[in-house]
Amino acid sequence: MKQFFASVISNKEIAPETHLIWLESAGIATTSKPGQFVMASCGGGTLLRRPLSIHGVDRSRFSLLFRIVGEGTYWLAQRQIGNIVDVFGPLGNGFVIQPLARKILLIAGGIGLTPLVYLAKVAATHGIKATLLIGTSSAAHFPDLPIDGVNIVKATDDGSEGYNGPVTDLIKNHLDRVDQVFACGPLPMYRTMSRMSELKDKSVQVSLEVRMACGLGICYACTIKTRNGLKQVCNNGPVFDLNDVLWDEVAC
Repeated sequence: MKQFFASVISNKEIAPETHLIWLESAGIATTSKPGQFVMASCGGGTLLRRPLSIHGVDRSRFSLLFRIVGEGTYWLAQRQIGNIVDVFGPLGNGFVIQPLARKILLIAGGIGLTPLVYLAKVAATHGIKATLLIGTSSAAHFPDLPIDGVNIVKATDDGSEGYNGPVTDLIKNHLDRVDQVFACGPLPMYRTMSRMSELKDKSVQVSLEVRMACGLGICYACTIKTRNGLKQVCNNGPVFDLNDVLWDEVAC
C-alpha cells in the first residue's frame, strides 16, 4: 500500500448524484485488481477517509464511480480538473476468476456496479463472456456508462425500465452454464442471495461494503462474523465467498 496525491483528470455526473471521476496515479492504476479499493481523503478537518471501489484503469489513470451520500462524497463530487486528491491504495483482496471459467454472471445492486464493470473488462481480455444484471430504483438512476461486450439485463423497483422488481428475481434465469457468480450491492441483496438454493453449489464472490475507519486492519471497525471466525473487510475482503459470511449478523 502506498499513499498518492492523484490529480483529477475528469469529473462527470452520470446519473442523479452519481459521479465518475478519473484520477492520474500510475502507482494505483498499474497495481490494482478488480474488487480492490482506495481510501480517499474527502475534505479537510476531521473527516475520515472514504473507502471507494476502483471502477476502472487506463494506463496511468484510475476511476472511481460513487454516489453522493454525505459530506465527504459531496466534497469529492465538487473536485475540478487539476485538483489534487489524497488517496492510498489499492487495498484489500479483489475478485478471483477461476482459470477454467468461460462464462460469468455479474449482479449489481445500484452503485454496486462500480467494481463489476472493471471485472467485466478484465474478463473480456481473457475471452470470458459476462452477463450483467443491474437493479436500481428507477430508470433515471442507471449510470450513463458504455459497457461494451457485456450482456446487460436491467431491473427497476418502479418498473420504469426492464424487469419490474428486485434484481435478485432475475438470478435463477441466468445460471445456466455459468461458471462463476460475482456480486456487489446492498446488504439486503446479499441476504436474499444467501437463501437461494440455486446458488448453493455455485462459486459466488461478493464485494462487501461496510463502515471503515483506517482501511489497514488497525482499528477493527470493519470486523464481521464468518463461518471461519472473525474477519476484517479491509484486510480479508472486501471480496468474500457468499456462503462464508453470517449475513444476519452483519451490520452495514
